Order: sequence, then structure tokens, then C-alpha cells
Amino acid sequence: MEKKKIMVVDDEPDIREILQFNLENAGYEVVPAASAEAALEECDGMDLILLDVMMEGMSGFRMAEVLRKERRSSVPIIFLTARSAENDLLTGFSAGGDDYIAKPFSINEVLARVKAVLKRSNAPKPEKVQQQITLGRLRIDVARKMVYVDDVAVVLPKKELEILTLLASHPGRIFSREEMINELWEDAPYVLDRTVDVHIARIRSKLGECKSYLTNRSGYGYSMNAEE
Repeated sequence: MEKKKIMVVDDEPDIREILQFNLENAGYEVVPAASAEAALEECDGMDLILLDVMMEGMSGFRMAEVLRKERRSSVPIIFLTARSAENDLLTGFSAGGDDYIAKPFSINEVLARVKAVLKRSNAPKPEKVQQQITLGRLRIDVARKMVYVDDVAVVLPKKELEILTLLASHPGRIFSREEMINELWEDAPYVLDRTVDVHIARIRSKLGECKSYLTNRSGYGYSMNAEE
């Protein structure tokens, strides 16, 4: 079986070496990079990127934005950072991150999250999927992974798109946070209810006048329905 290729991007040599050593022992092929600029030169073909946020020069958040918005890359990204404030979580998810690990971290936690994110990204897609979902003034082109409000494109990172598609595919149905985690973060450790809330907040902030379609149902969970 071909080894999964993981890029480790961190400007601290000790961190790069520790992660490379342990990931290689776990059976992965590791490509280290000391900066975001260097990583962008050789990140094609990676199965996952472990990306430090605070680096000299280009930040990890900026590198993720380049990959998502300019290169249209869907490679899974796990951010590594000593910062854990809510605003940083929002920024990380908005930039297109799939997960977020705060330093200092345990190697077991890193390996568990890497395994979970790779499993999700490689999961087979259902054979029968709605190609277009229309809910009031909102339209999701599932095949092209695009969202439109009044025919104006709205850019959503991968996980936000998955959440929106799940809810819009079942208008009126209430999904609890636990159900969404089980559905979209399958077998992922350390995913908290607050992670769902952060993603939902980001989605609503981008839907403009359609944000009212996405509602919290009396604390039970979230649902979507077009306004009457």
C-alpha cells in the first residue's frame, strides 16, 4: 500500500523533527518545510498538511487561503498553533482548515487527528447524490461544490460546505450537534460541540439575507428552511 504523504510546515526545527520522526514511525511519508513560501513550492500531491499558524513571512492562515482560493486545492489542512482564542479558531476555519491543534500538543493527539482527517478525506462518496439543492434564494451546486445566494457565488471552505449541504438536503429537520459530528467528523477524536457552533456562525455570516434560513432550534440543534 502506498504511503500517505504529509507535509509538515513549521519554522521551528525541533517541532518539524519531532513530527517527522513520529509520523514516519507511524507509516507516513513526510515532507518538511521551514516556511509557507517554501511549502507552496512543493505541496502538490500531498495527502495532508500540518501547518503552523505563526511563522516568519507568510502565516499559515495566509498559506491556507492561497491553497483554497487561488489554487482551488482541497488538500486537508490541520493547523498547529500556540494560539487558541475563539477568533483564531474562526480565522482558521474560515481559511479552510479541517482541524486545529493547540501547542503544546501530545504526539498521540496529533497522530489520532491525522488518522481521522485522512479517513474522512478518503471516505467513499455516496453513489446517489443530489446534484442541485435549491432552498428559497439559496442554491447549492453539489457537483461543482459551489453555493449561490440570488445567483451570486458564496465561497465556503470544505467543512462549511459539508454542513450547509447536509442541512439544506433535509429542510426542516433538526440536526443535533452530536449528529452533525457523527455525520461529518466520523471517528474524529476531540471534536467538540463548540466546533459545530463556530462553523455555523461562519456559514451564517456569509449567507447574507439567507442567513435566517439557518436557525438554532431551541437548543436542540440546527435546521434549515426557506422563509415563507
